[in-house]
Amino acid sequence: MELLNPVEAEQVYLTAFYATLDRERERTEGRRQDEQIAGTRNAQALHQRDGRVRDLNARLSRLNAAEEGLAFGRLDDEDGGVLHIGRIGLHDEDYEPLLVDWRAPAARPFYIATAVVNEGIVRRRHIQTRLRQVVDVQDEQLDLDRTADGASQPGTGVVGEAVLLSALEARRTGTMESIVRTIQADQDRIIRSELAGVLVVQGGPGTGKTAIALHRAAFLLYTHRSQLEKRGILVVGPNSTFLKFIGQVLPSLGEDGVRLVTVAELYPGVTATRPEPAEVAEVKGRAVMAEVIETAVADRQWVPTKPLELTVDRTVLRVEPAVVEELRAAARARQLTHNQAQPFFRTTFIEHLVSQYADIIGEDPLGGENLLDDYDLEELRNEVVADPGVQALLQQLWPVLSPQQLLIDLYADEARLKSAAPQLSDLDREHLLRYGDDWSPADVPLLDEAAELLGDDGRDLARERAERARAIAYAQGSLDVLSGSGSTDFDEDDEAEVLSAKDILDAEMLAERYEADDDRTLAERASVDRRWTYGHVIVDEAQELSPMAWRAIARRCPLRSMTLVGDVAQTGAAGGGTSWRQALAPTFGDRWRLAELTMNYRTPAEVMELAADVLREVDPTAVAPQSVRATGVRPWHLDVPAAEQAAYVSKVAHEETQHGQVCVITSRHRLELVQEAVGDIAGITVLTVAGAKGLEFDSVLVVDPDGIMIESPRGLRDLYVALTRCTQRLGVIGPLPDVLQGSDAWDVRT
Repeated sequence: MELLNPVEAEQVYLTAFYATLDRERERTEGRRQDEQIAGTRNAQALHQRDGRVRDLNARLSRLNAAEEGLAFGRLDDEDGGVLHIGRIGLHDEDYEPLLVDWRAPAARPFYIATAVVNEGIVRRRHIQTRLRQVVDVQDEQLDLDRTADGASQPGTGVVGEAVLLSALEARRTGTMESIVRTIQADQDRIIRSELAGVLVVQGGPGTGKTAIALHRAAFLLYTHRSQLEKRGILVVGPNSTFLKFIGQVLPSLGEDGVRLVTVAELYPGVTATRPEPAEVAEVKGRAVMAEVIETAVADRQWVPTKPLELTVDRTVLRVEPAVVEELRAAARARQLTHNQAQPFFRTTFIEHLVSQYADIIGEDPLGGENLLDDYDLEELRNEVVADPGVQALLQQLWPVLSPQQLLIDLYADEARLKSAAPQLSDLDREHLLRYGDDWSPADVPLLDEAAELLGDDGRDLARERAERARAIAYAQGSLDVLSGSGSTDFDEDDEAEVLSAKDILDAEMLAERYEADDDRTLAERASVDRRWTYGHVIVDEAQELSPMAWRAIARRCPLRSMTLVGDVAQTGAAGGGTSWRQALAPTFGDRWRLAELTMNYRTPAEVMELAADVLREVDPTAVAPQSVRATGVRPWHLDVPAAEQAAYVSKVAHEETQHGQVCVITSRHRLELVQEAVGDIAGITVLTVAGAKGLEFDSVLVVDPDGIMIESPRGLRDLYVALTRCTQRLGVIGPLPDVLQGSDAWDVRT
């Protein structure tokens, strides 16, 4: 019998895997259809059935997601055993494993085994597929005492070097792809770290921080599904472009229990897109703004400085400051939020007015007891409550407020700002002064802070009650239709009991059943509920967050189970952290652990040599991550006059598309000019440094580097980011900042 070559041998396995996948899909789809048509009159059974349908839908989604790249690895152990690794786990009819999920403990040697510590593995095989065909295999011999034809020799320090380099050199597609086939040992350790606690992943450009964070989300959902599936995972990214870039990674791994947002999207119902100067955003992001918001709320619980008079039906009532102070203190003593305490203040204040009113008009001329009875007092109370002057004063003394209204009023009033923020300078308060109800991303954490202190303003409760009433009314109508459509053609002597829908459940029970059968995704439900808390939170480009943003994110995860990834050398925001201790101490103290990445898988060595010059200026103690590959293409520079830059960039950008996805990164003040010159051409993106955060492209053109430096409060760090977005080629156009002049890394064009 002729022996099969490795590709043919793996094709036999792969064909069997796909046959099993198809059978499992058919079986799951059949079970789903059976559940959907199954009849029951029991409300609890209906709810349980709907839960099973949701689980089957999720299972079917994971099976479909595994179609592309189903199997990608194989482990051969010392005893001759063979284990295949794939996107999901598959079993045969006897429940014997055919394919092991990459997240399972048994699969871990695929990512961490070395020739020195081989974990009992003698050969690791990387399998490359296209659709359902094996196109190549790459073997690594991990037992130094054995040899294998075509096996790579150990000692490179990179797992699956050929496969990894092939993936790195492949053209970008405009979206991030899963690295499940090429996860390295240092990355795997982080992905599989324990769920509890705050894990900080520090890594320079190209170290795979984002991919690690996303694969960690998939790993945690696999290993802690019962704990996380109801609460989900929140992923916070730096901008909407970044979220689109990473958006398909988790679905491709069969996981959808994740919500992806920017800080600007954390507060439900608010669209925070208004641009804001960096100096204003920095003030709004300071930790002291929590005190400012707290004082602003307290200031709205107003006590007059002198007595006030109210006229109710021609009777003058007097409001003494001391009385208001006493009533306010009593309401505050309840330790409730502002809006929750307002009814107590309102009630006691009205009772004070009613008592005073009764003393005036019910006084006995002969000096006896008050002439008013309980009925009279109730009438007086109704009269006081209905009086417009009383209502206006109540609104002034202790108004019901929304977070939006609190900030609108605060920003628009110099006196309010001075009272709430005496610790800020005049210039800082001037930065905050503005009019209007449109919001910037820096406002969102302040709105969230205000919401915590204010509590429900009544609108959410009213909306919930209205929705509940509508649901019950709809359910009642459905029951009426069901009862009316039942057959009445039966013998009066027939003793069989005929049940109607109304005999089994009432409208309220039916409404509850439909409420429980909420077919919205977890992300959809969480997006409209500010109080939703997640089982785990992942923050990418975490170094950019302000102290106020950290407070808002921490509220989303009271258990403090988080993965924070970033690089403090790349901090661009004025209010961001330049060290992890500085960034995290106000919110987390020292309750976090650090993991560091040192290998650069994205940026070519030629480009990193140039970027390292900038890094040394940013932080002389910092060490640039080591690039795993060189491309042989040096970064180039051409000093084009400002008036000619746009036209030249357009020409070069179009030429660069032959090498893959192109990004032009430029200064803010040149952005529109460059965008207009380049036009709307597929494969070319024009961004500022902030917009390019976390992204990668085959070719990058940095235009006006000096302008990038000058206009940014973190100029050197922004330049460092811009230079390290490419996977293949880098060009720099325009006058060079001093830090880039004289470098031997340049290929200077003329």
